Amino acid sequence: MKEIKKRKEYTLGGLEESDIPKIPSDLFEKWFLEASEANIIEPNAMALATCSKTGGPSVRFVLAKGFSEEGICFYTNYESRKGLELYENPKASVAFYWDVLERQVRIEGVVEKTTTELSDNYFNNRPFEAQLGAIVSKQSEVLTSREVIEEEFAKKKIELENIKLQRPDNWGGYILKPNMFEFWQGRIGRLHDRIRYQLVGRNWEIDRLYP
Repeated sequence: MKEIKKRKEYTLGGLEESDIPKIPSDLFEKWFLEASEANIIEPNAMALATCSKTGGPSVRFVLAKGFSEEGICFYTNYESRKGLELYENPKASVAFYWDVLERQVRIEGVVEKTTTELSDNYFNNRPFEAQLGAIVSKQSEVLTSREVIEEEFAKKKIELENIKLQRPDNWGGYILKPNMFEFWQGRIGRLHDRIRYQLVGRNWEIDRLYP
């Protein structure tokens, strides 16, 4: 195996118990706003891990499109691999990594579909081409060539150009309702800060973990 020798020291800050709020969504919002103001191309990009009913994991990057104390929203094709796995096993984990700030956040929880109204509102606010892409794409199915989907897209664009597009039934939103947050801040000597929130009943319990 070829060794990867590149190494980085983490020096930007720390995470002390005295500085953290009682509610993890408050700290997530603070960190997300700081990431949005930093030189990060997609601060809302998150790795989403799902698992089939037989235990096979899969992970991919998606974009978070909203967050609140209730949870984090994202949108996709319900018939995609992640959609089918969430149907079989409605639990997931996401991870944000903001390298410029030397931070990452892990979140675990249960996943539910958002309301039809929320999915419709989000779809209606997308650009026309993005709406059309959601209609044309049979996400996660085998595609014989790039030309096939380009031809389908071009045909539908002409057919639907002057029509208000409706959200397809197989496309919409999910909300990840957290029961665990872990906030990670890089530190010198790999003695990183790891603060974990776990939901116990209706209350959040806070622990510090070994790095």
